[in-house]
Amino acid sequence: MATSPPKIMTEITANERLKNLKNTFETKYGETPIFYSCAPGRVNLIGEHIDYCGYSVLPMAIEQNILAAVSMNNSGTIQLSNTNPQYQDFTVSCSEDITIDRDNPKWYYYFLCGVKGIQERFGITRLAGMSCLVDGTIPPSSGLSSSSALVCCAGLVTMEANQKSLSKVTLAEICAKCERYIGTEGGGMDQSISFLAEKGTAKLIEFQPLRATDVKLPDGAVFVISNCCKEMNKAASSHYNIRVVECRIATKMLAKARGLDPSRLLKLAQVQGELKAPLEEMLALVDEVLHPEPYSREEICKVLCITSEQFSTDLLSANTQNETHFKLHQRAKHVYGEAARVMEFKSVCDSGAAGSVPLLGELMNQSHASCRDLYECSCPELDQLVDICLKSGAVGSRLTGAGWGGCAVSMVPNEKVESFLQAVRAAYYLPDARRAAMEKQSLFVSKPGGGAAVFVEE
Repeated sequence: MATSPPKIMTEITANERLKNLKNTFETKYGETPIFYSCAPGRVNLIGEHIDYCGYSVLPMAIEQNILAAVSMNNSGTIQLSNTNPQYQDFTVSCSEDITIDRDNPKWYYYFLCGVKGIQERFGITRLAGMSCLVDGTIPPSSGLSSSSALVCCAGLVTMEANQKSLSKVTLAEICAKCERYIGTEGGGMDQSISFLAEKGTAKLIEFQPLRATDVKLPDGAVFVISNCCKEMNKAASSHYNIRVVECRIATKMLAKARGLDPSRLLKLAQVQGELKAPLEEMLALVDEVLHPEPYSREEICKVLCITSEQFSTDLLSANTQNETHFKLHQRAKHVYGEAARVMEFKSVCDSGAAGSVPLLGELMNQSHASCRDLYECSCPELDQLVDICLKSGAVGSRLTGAGWGGCAVSMVPNEKVESFLQAVRAAYYLPDARRAAMEKQSLFVSKPGGGAAVFVEE
């Protein structure tokens, strides 16, 4: 695998979307783009909410992506516009500090996260002036990583415009870190697959150090994505960060119970590493140490021997300061169980054995049950959609992405794909006028796509 994102010479007129973007750009800015940059969305096949706990995940890039057309200018500004008229234009000075309003997560702030990440990496005091027109085919707030793809696309644009060079791994790490400027405490899966993806294969993404391993999916089935049509913006709500905080607290409670120094540990995987215990033992430890009833702030402070001020400063994030109760047993139980399912999923794929499709489907079903019952990151619409998908012929179906809305991913045997699509369309989309209007971009077969790239016109 090449270490840097590819730069591809392209005949723009041969690609309808690039051609339309070029024409719109020329109308908007009165000049021709110098280059184009794209970053794909992703679907996580299994391994939900465990990347920020230090565990491996198993996503694949999808064909839907964020695409930007870019020209350089001497105006001393970065001009941002979007082909979607509901997203307003924005201009920022190249010489001022870039400020990102995490309380108001507009589309251009995600773009500026990527810009800021590259600026800080290279210590650039005055960024190159540029005009950018962004076009996205990833449904927003759908759990397919549209926001992270936008950050990654912006990082790649800024690197190219300022004539810098970085490896895919470094770009992924920078973009994972800089997306936190918008307030989302993610673990790095979305940015990693956006840069490290390769066409035709899923990837096992491991962290510390970041690396990606090919996972060959079985030939007997395809993955179908279906959007429940309920949107959830991670940065605009506290659901996601509350789970990050609960896992952080559970880490320290488990560490304390086993005589480890809680102040050194932030991730559940670190506790396992220190104890050198298999995941089965970690699951037993959760049952032994953590009670299922929610913990109060006072109880946590007492166990960890910290003050209320230390609790707020060291353990909570900006948008979780008002939380009073924390479900530690359920969250840790999900994380250790899901981590085991990821490794089993990869093992089944690697074996290439006959009969692997139903085994993988069952792991997906277990994953959704854990997300729904232990991590409580599903919603009634997603549960209904997953149930319909299973009744329509999927061998496995689960929520994908952060949850609380967005998409399900289903594993469907090849011979059942057409009947599956018809059945899901009839049962979930057509009875509801709003869903029916969104159905064309909400229900589709997805093949593993390629990673982020730069395009230059031939």
